Amino acid sequence: MYISKQSFRYESEPCIVSSGVVVGPTEAKGPLKDHFDKMYDDLWINEDSFEKAQKKLMEEACKETLTKANITSEEVTFLFGGDLINQITGTSFASRTLGIPFFGLFGACSTSMEALSLAAMVVEQGAPYVLAGTASHYAAIEKQFRYPIEYGSQRPPTAQRTVTAGGAALVAPTGSNIHVTKSTIGKVIDNGIKDPFNMGAAMAPAAVDTILTHFNDFNTSEEDYDLILTGDLGQVGRSIALEWFRQKGVTLPEGKFQDCGLMIYDDEPEAMAGASGTGCSAAVVFSKILQEMQQGKYKKILVCATGALLSPLTYQQKESIPCIAHAVVIERKGA
Repeated sequence: MYISKQSFRYESEPCIVSSGVVVGPTEAKGPLKDHFDKMYDDLWINEDSFEKAQKKLMEEACKETLTKANITSEEVTFLFGGDLINQITGTSFASRTLGIPFFGLFGACSTSMEALSLAAMVVEQGAPYVLAGTASHYAAIEKQFRYPIEYGSQRPPTAQRTVTAGGAALVAPTGSNIHVTKSTIGKVIDNGIKDPFNMGAAMAPAAVDTILTHFNDFNTSEEDYDLILTGDLGQVGRSIALEWFRQKGVTLPEGKFQDCGLMIYDDEPEAMAGASGTGCSAAVVFSKILQEMQQGKYKKILVCATGALLSPLTYQQKESIPCIAHAVVIERKGA
């Protein structure tokens, strides 16, 4: 049901019936390692390029998801997904392998929740099974947006490490007590940041705007959620977001407001200010968070994935970095 200019309520409350997450070596050593389905011990993922490795992460995340649900790709109506490589070729090539009708998305690191919200909309219209997924790869994205890792270039403390991971979720009308109930679609917001090594500062205003819009549209507040989780603001972006919330009269408790970019790594020196990438929020939400919801730790959460909508070309042309954030409410119903 259309609620406002930016928000929807899903009357049928589509379910997340299964999910799958496949990660690279750094993520496999991190604090969430026990929550992932498959882990690789090198960045090549048994491929001959980092771009092919990212494609494989997406393919395998989707396959893990379908295996858990005991269905085949032929039974899936649509795949919503995207990534950060030019023209989202990684996800497009993965969909070629999967053979599922494909909607290609680019919301940068917000793509996971963009895909999940659209999957829920389509299921509400009668589709039996819809996949939502994203992937990213540290070496492939560094090469495209900054410098190849072989250069050994020095990064500032505000920089974030792109997550090497693929994550997917299968949405259906029934079959689970984990439901997608609401979403708020973000606006593009530009705070004038031009530094590609400071994504957190660029994305924080978009996260704040979407979350406050969500509260307003549904007449809710931070008290209505067990967890409010941003996509990958990192240390810098999270601090800025908290300050912006305070200025607008909203105080988010320390334990309730968390960030995927600060959860996936543990004292990893190359992570600098935290994690980022299209695979970041997908890897955290579609593993640890959904598992903890099934265990009863959370009953109602708000996930707001954030994305920086720059490209190498816009950076070279000295453009600032427009950003967006999409929020989805996930609820555990019944026992």
